Amino acid sequence: VMEFYCQSCETAMCRECTEGEHAEHPTVPLKDVVEQHKASLQVQLDAVNKRLPEIDSALHFISEIIHQLTNQKASIVDDIHSTFDELQKTLNVRKSVLLMELEVNYGLKHKVLQTQLDTLLEGQESIKSCSNFTAQALNHGTETEVLLVKKQMSDKLNELSERDFPLQPRENDQLDFIVETEGLKKSIHNLGTILTTNAVASETVATGEGLRQTVIGQPMSVTITTKDKDGELCKSGNAYLTAELSTPDGSVADGEILDNKNGTYEFLYTVQKEGDFTLSLRLYDQHIKGSPFKLKVVRSADVSPTTEGVKRRVKSPGSGHVKQKAVKRPASMYSTGKRKENPIEDDLIFRVGTKGRNKGEFTNLQGVAASTNGKILIADSNNQCVQIFSNDGQFKSRFGIRGRSPGQLQRPTGVAVHPSGDIIIADYDNKWVSIFSSDGKFK
Repeated sequence: VMEFYCQSCETAMCRECTEGEHAEHPTVPLKDVVEQHKASLQVQLDAVNKRLPEIDSALHFISEIIHQLTNQKASIVDDIHSTFDELQKTLNVRKSVLLMELEVNYGLKHKVLQTQLDTLLEGQESIKSCSNFTAQALNHGTETEVLLVKKQMSDKLNELSERDFPLQPRENDQLDFIVETEGLKKSIHNLGTILTTNAVASETVATGEGLRQTVIGQPMSVTITTKDKDGELCKSGNAYLTAELSTPDGSVADGEILDNKNGTYEFLYTVQKEGDFTLSLRLYDQHIKGSPFKLKVVRSADVSPTTEGVKRRVKSPGSGHVKQKAVKRPASMYSTGKRKENPIEDDLIFRVGTKGRNKGEFTNLQGVAASTNGKILIADSNNQCVQIFSNDGQFKSRFGIRGRSPGQLQRPTGVAVHPSGDIIIADYDNKWVSIFSSDGKFK
């Protein structure tokens, strides 16, 4: 019976073995070791099971990214087809105009020349007829017949000999087609581009004096360097980077993002009050390393010696800055920002929505309307839907199915609310106005 455990050999053994080959080895009762192993395994099991929620969360999040990526691809495919179909339509229209213009010019020239030709043919026929008749009388007629011909034909012959025939062309044959296609071909060859980046938030970092002590009224700068999953620097711009600078009273301070087009970005801001601020930097809706950052804003007299020289805005490497608005990009279905208390002139009062294709997000806003029952309606032509928010900016619902049949939306560009509560939508591509009930049902 296995009753003991050899710690040196890490094996169970019987009593006889403790007196034999394991006599010099430390041994303990087997049941004590089993209990220790059970406890150790349970600790390991608990540690492993604690990983499941974060894995489940990651699975859900990555699945959502794949879903959005697939939707984005489908949308871009539609945009590409639509763009080139429109170009083809434009080319066909121009082709028809040129053919019509050619036909008109040809017709005008041909009519003038044909009229001239008919006049000359008629004159030629008259001269030949009179000449033959007169020559016949002169050669074969009697004296009496000659006298009669003289009387009949003299005036006619004089008129024909003096008639002003259109002997010079009254039109020309010039019809040329000149077209410069090389520049157009080059433009078409380079038409459109697919923008993307491999940047991920978990590797992206922020640096700069703007993350340390900040002085009231002085422009500050934060440099954001995007990196891929391997920590390698990204060398192209156009990433979805957003910034939100929260003031001590909960409002949002203004700022702007400059895209250096080389994988680095600058967030520029100036604050007008002291206190503890929070700066959230998000890449594709995820906080970058260290975000949110805690900022201490002080008066210039309180600046420490280490920050005394921070008077100028720090520039990131690269050139060709492209401005982006520094807006919050929260999780889907939620509005952004808060209402400001006691707003001043030109102050941002309220912000709703953010860039994207999910609920509560937009890609091309074209129309906004407010209803009497406290709702905000927004038409988005690229997302091909209408979204409804409450007056405090909370997402309520969205409706709209892409298509060209009645009740579907292709490019909604205007929205209005009828006094009865019905929603009226102007569709640019479908060339019609659709009416929906207040809950989004087509009427």
